[in-house]
Formats: sequence, structure tokens, C-alpha cells
Amino acid sequence: MSDQHSFETLAIHAGNAADPLTGAVVPPIYQVSTYKQDGVGGLRGGYEYSRSANPTRTALEENLAAVEGGRRGLAFASGLAAEDCLLRTLLYPGAHVVIPNDAYGGTFRLFAKVVQRWGVDFSVADTSDPAAVRAAVNDRTKVIWVETPSNPLLGITDIAAVADVARTAGARLVVDNTFASPYLQQPIALGADVVVHSLTKYMGGHSDVVGGALIAADAGLGEELAYHQNAMGAVAGPFDSWLVLRGIKTLPVRMDRHSENAAKVAELLTRHPKVTQVLYPGLPEHPGHEIAAKQMKAFGGMVSFRVEGGEEAAVEVCNRAKLFTLGESLGGVESLVEHPGRMTHASVAGSALEVPADLVRLSVGIESADDLMADLTQALG
Repeated sequence: MSDQHSFETLAIHAGNAADPLTGAVVPPIYQVSTYKQDGVGGLRGGYEYSRSANPTRTALEENLAAVEGGRRGLAFASGLAAEDCLLRTLLYPGAHVVIPNDAYGGTFRLFAKVVQRWGVDFSVADTSDPAAVRAAVNDRTKVIWVETPSNPLLGITDIAAVADVARTAGARLVVDNTFASPYLQQPIALGADVVVHSLTKYMGGHSDVVGGALIAADAGLGEELAYHQNAMGAVAGPFDSWLVLRGIKTLPVRMDRHSENAAKVAELLTRHPKVTQVLYPGLPEHPGHEIAAKQMKAFGGMVSFRVEGGEEAAVEVCNRAKLFTLGESLGGVESLVEHPGRMTHASVAGSALEVPADLVRLSVGIESADDLMADLTQALG
């Protein structure tokens, strides 16, 4: 499919060719491990074993590349499996990485508890400040890692500016685009070398699948990543691939509603006397608002806020919520609430990435905004 089509068209049609045997408009779930060969080495369509390639996963990977504007998409069993493959492809003992001071706890754990034991060093920088990123780079830096918007403090990084820093340093720029989704933000068009996704979140969109993705801007790097994907084996299964492929078809309409609802929720929170700070890039007072407005189509469905009374008060807000379900993860059609310090970001306690104890994170769903705001009002008391 031509990359000249609109995002909405690509989301529905890229990788989704009608089945040549039956004409089915939805790609089949090829729940199969191996494939009959027409003589030794005579592969039909290149398929021999489903760790190496599976037609349902291929459809998803083609779609991922199209919607992110990349040359190669790869689907994994989880977001962290995708990150692990990427790091072991790009790094080696003695290499150095710059990571954000506001990153997903699982990403930090991967660097601090797994990759560092392999002899890879990392430095923490405020990626919203390109000068701070530049100062953290050294002659061993091979990767600069960015989340924007970040998890859970909704920090914004100027992707194009940090891409310039990476190019000057001879490093690869990796952008975790999970919070924005490719509908709202296109990191490759802004200079990123690789985009990372937890497909579990907005791409799947229905809290019913776990998956991850890498999308490479360069075909050669895409081949390297595909080699390691096969060698390491943490691939997305066919049914999981099918679920994500289905989810992406409605991504544009869902993200529009997520963004609309989140903006209303954020505005409500700014007026509440028990809320001391609202973190949402759509608010004009957010320090990254102008950059976000420049590089994003809208501001997304994630909102974090801090409350009077400290940690216990924040935990009580989470416990009193009714329509907002208390749970980890994000990006589903239903709204979720969590306490990052005790839940998703417990692994960064005591580190430079430790999050405020009075912080509450919301994944604003696509329910009635009025109902969501009423629930938050009662939860805050």
C-alpha cells in the first residue's frame, strides 16, 4: 500500500490484504508452528517455522511499518522483549546509553538490573533539555533513549532537537512512542532511528493482549533487528498479532476520544482545591506544551496529578475511584487509575528516576467524560 495514503487509511488497510484463497477481508489467524515444504528448501512464501515468520505476524509487521513511516516493523511477545532485542542488537560490553530521568520503571529495570550486568553503562539525563542530553553523551555512547510523553510525569522531549544531538554523537536515537501512538506522533519523520511500542497499550487498545514492537527507519538496521528477533525468539504469537492488527484499525477514532476526554479531565483537576499539580502536555502551563503542540497531533489520554496530603492521600484517591479501575497498564478503552510509586514505578525507588509519592496516574478511557469527571470528584473528596 502506498505511503501516500492518510493515516486512517493505512491503519485499516496496510498489511490487511484480502485472503487470496477465500477473499476474507480480515487476515486469518495462522495458528501453526511449521509449514509444508515443496521439496527441501522449497518454501511457500518464505515460511518454514513460525518463530522465524508467521503470516498473521507478517501482516501486523507490515502495518506497523506503514503507520510509523518506517522501513521495517517487528512484533514481539511484549514491549520489554522488543527493548531487549533492540539493546542486544545495538550494544555490546563497554557501550554507553543515555536514558531519561523519567522513564517507565520496566525500562529502567532492564538497564539497571540486566543490561548493566552485561557491561553496558548508562547515564540519566533530562531529555526535555537537549543541552543536558548533549552533556551526558561520551565517546562510547551508542544509543540515546527517549520517552515522549514520558511515563508517568508526562515530560516532553523535542525529538528533532535530540535527533541532532544523536547524529552529532554518532548514536542511534530510540523513541518510545507508546503514550502518543503513531496517530498522534511520528518520531521517524522527526529523526528517530527506531521507534519502540508496548503494543499492549493504545495499539491493541482493549486490555486483552500483551505485545511489543520495533519499527526501524533504515532497512539495514531492520534486517539486523529481524536477525536478532529470530535468534532470540520472543516473537508475538499469531492470535496476539491478530488482536493488535484489529486494534490498530480503530486507533485514530480511539485516540481522538482519549485526547478529548483527557483534556476535560485535566481542566477539571486544575480547578480542584486538593490537587497541587496537574501534569498534562495539553495544558498551556505545561513546560513542554509548545513542543508537544509542534510534534503531536493532539495530547493523548494520559494525565498525572499530585495531591495534598502526600502518599497516603494519593493512595486513597486510587482506592476511592469507582469508574476508574485500579490497575496497572494503560491505553485501553476503559479508564484506569494507579499509584506509580507503589505500582508501575516501584522498581525506580531510590534511584534518579524515583517518582513523587503524592502522584496519581490516570489512563483516561473513552467513556462519557462527564461520568469520568464525576468519579474523580468523588474520589478526591
